[in-house]
Amino acid sequence: MINFRFRHFLSGSAPFIPGAAAILLAIAIVAAPEASFKASLTGLSLWWTLVFPALLPFLILSEMLSASGFVHGIGVLLEPLMKRWFRLPGAGGWTLVLGLTAGFPAGAGGVMQLYKQGAITDKEAGRLAAIVHYASPVTLLIVVGTAFLHSPAAGYALLAIHWLSGLATGMLSACFSSSRKIVSPIPQGSDTRHTGSRSRAKKASLPRRIHQAAADARSRDGRGFGKVLGESVSSAVQNLMIVGGYMIMFAVVVSIITRLFPGLPNLVTASLLEIHLGARSMTSAATDHEGFILGGLLGPALLSAGLAWSGICAQLQALTVLKTANVRFLPFTAVRLLHGLFAFAFTLLLWTPLLNLQAAVLPVIAASPPADLPQIGTSLRIWALAPQILGLQTLLVMLLLALSAAVKLLTSNRRPSG
Repeated sequence: MINFRFRHFLSGSAPFIPGAAAILLAIAIVAAPEASFKASLTGLSLWWTLVFPALLPFLILSEMLSASGFVHGIGVLLEPLMKRWFRLPGAGGWTLVLGLTAGFPAGAGGVMQLYKQGAITDKEAGRLAAIVHYASPVTLLIVVGTAFLHSPAAGYALLAIHWLSGLATGMLSACFSSSRKIVSPIPQGSDTRHTGSRSRAKKASLPRRIHQAAADARSRDGRGFGKVLGESVSSAVQNLMIVGGYMIMFAVVVSIITRLFPGLPNLVTASLLEIHLGARSMTSAATDHEGFILGGLLGPALLSAGLAWSGICAQLQALTVLKTANVRFLPFTAVRLLHGLFAFAFTLLLWTPLLNLQAAVLPVIAASPPADLPQIGTSLRIWALAPQILGLQTLLVMLLLALSAAVKLLTSNRRPSG
């Protein structure tokens, strides 16, 4: 009875919580306007000098690839991996690629597109959104690795651990999901001819299925190249403006919490709330970047866990995009916490071997000179690394395709012949 009343109280007071939080935030800003102004400038500077120029070209590219149908064709090849390992419809394969290669803004947007098309249900949207929520490779390689740690080798190690721990998290979370057979839902408004074509598509050869998926995606989009380019730029800039607004707001929140609780370390508050501010706080706390990377495993492990957790700010951004899909906050956050635990453990196991491997195989990258990105020419230096990042993302897609092919081969061999 008490539990029922408590839940009823929470459901009734939920609409007033954002307003009360806004009032408290306004009071805190008025009480200390100078500190709040400096904190907002810190968030604005970090977003404008690093995050915006680093993510803009890749968000534009991911939007254009999605409209072209290319990623939908890749999704056909990833169907065995999605169905067997993650227990999700094969259509989510291209969303996994988007999340891994473009980060959580693109991943959440891809999940929302699938939900609007009727390819996934509410529960599947929540699970898929949780396992495709990755930090952008640009963030880990350029912002954290090159700008904060002055070590591209450390950025590559963080990225490899981030991807491995995320895939492990998705597999483990699938074990707790319902074990019912995945059946791709038919979008509302489709007729029997569409259903028949879908059944015939399943019997078609693999190249034909890939071509059909890409052609269907282009047909549903229906935009010309010029319109796709213009709207991709507009959408990418709009998404990054939302990211910037969140970063500025949470920079002020971090400053307020630090003032109210002076005994609480700033890096703990920043890491819990915002991914970029948390990474900068962790790396700036170390007086020697080389000592942070090579001195011990605890610092890199905590940094890796914070990047996997991604901060409440990034989680709220993804949930804002997925609002109409009714994605719940607590299950989503639980998967983020599990990702952080996996990343912490994987860093303890793989950090030193990965650095040694890069020093032996990639001596130019591992020994590259420090880069002071927040100075003049930041955008040029960031975009100069674009070919390397695109090559890395291509390599990741090839590895996922090989893994999906291996899963398909193993599962087909297990099927009874009669």
